[in-house]
Amino acid sequence: MAVAPGSSIMFMPSGGLRGTLQVPADKSVSHRAAIIAAISDSPVRINNFLRAADTSSTLRAMATCGVEIENLDDGTPIVHGAGLRGLRPPRGTIDIGNSGTSIRLLPGVFSGQSGSFTLDGDESIRLRPMDRIVFPLREMGVRIQAKEDRFAPVTVAGGRLHGIRYEMPVASAQVKSALLLAGLYADGPTEVVEPAVCRDHTEIMLAAAGARVEKEGLLTRIHPAGRLHLEEIDVIADISSAAFWLVAATIISGSELTLAGVGVNPTRTGLIDILLEMGADITLENERRQSGEPVADIRVRHAKLHGLVVGGGITGRAIDELPLLALAGAYAEGETLVTGAAELRLKESDRITGLVDNLAGIGIHIQGCEEGFLVRGIHGALGGRIRSHGDHRMAMLGAVAGLASSEGIAVDDFDCVAVSYPAFLDDLEKLGERGSW
Repeated sequence: MAVAPGSSIMFMPSGGLRGTLQVPADKSVSHRAAIIAAISDSPVRINNFLRAADTSSTLRAMATCGVEIENLDDGTPIVHGAGLRGLRPPRGTIDIGNSGTSIRLLPGVFSGQSGSFTLDGDESIRLRPMDRIVFPLREMGVRIQAKEDRFAPVTVAGGRLHGIRYEMPVASAQVKSALLLAGLYADGPTEVVEPAVCRDHTEIMLAAAGARVEKEGLLTRIHPAGRLHLEEIDVIADISSAAFWLVAATIISGSELTLAGVGVNPTRTGLIDILLEMGADITLENERRQSGEPVADIRVRHAKLHGLVVGGGITGRAIDELPLLALAGAYAEGETLVTGAAELRLKESDRITGLVDNLAGIGIHIQGCEEGFLVRGIHGALGGRIRSHGDHRMAMLGAVAGLASSEGIAVDDFDCVAVSYPAFLDDLEKLGERGSW
């Protein structure tokens, strides 16, 4: 269902949510599939590719660099890989829109190409910190420039790359992925050490394509590659999209949902582990593997929750879903404290500030701290307005809050959900719910 730009949508209190949903394809995996397919040495069919604003930006970027993208009648893309060093610099700037994944991962690939590549995006992208990849890539020998060494636009001119050992100050799958992709072109092994576990989709896909990837605890090592080869990638359903329904069904009385074929990579299931510890009723069924990734059908039922303290490595395994944890905490008995989540301040918006302002505005007892937040539970959401400020995850959090509220909640700029979940309202209607849109 299309939503007009700038639309405000009212989400009213819901009865129990019941049914089965197939949530969108994984955004992180779709980005990586487009990039790795583009530098493979043969055509790659990407099944279940997420057709959303961010991932389309990555596909367009690859096409701008001379990669042929063939779209089948059902929308499935076949990426005709140009080979490891076959990307061509475009005449102008590569516009990646609002895609933070694109602007952080692509410099790693461009590091091994001939010529100069410039990446830029919208106003939000121009505020995202790029120094986190600029400095380690320079250490590898990449000629990379950014505004004030920190912001887009970013220009990459490659260079003679050598392997390094880099200890990341902050856990970030995007930074790790940029360095591993650059490591394909280095003169020796590249090692990246994480301070805490973060998602490993890049390593899984590179290994499937024939790259030599080694894991030793929090250290990932990649060796130089001569070629990559893939024929087909099956993209899993996105746990980050499923998370909204997991929380909705948990906090709305009478709910029971099944979410089919969702990726349950252990680096991404932090929210499930946290909710289970809070007393949630979540079970994994029909567990299996899909293109190297663990997948399961997730069944979730309404349950009474209790608060807890969340910190350490688990926050990195749930970084995108932590704002949803704040909402769940509002319906739990006691207090829920989240720490170690400074990464949330560096997303599409400062999600900690935005979260605190928005949830306090709808009657939830929440206060922010430097690296997280504290929620006092049982009160739940009353009603009011959520201002998404163009952040797709904040908009969908507002929708869930409205369904669980006592008075209903309006969400501003809801059209931004097209970044990751264009069919969110359609899926909500499948569960029998209809708001003022």
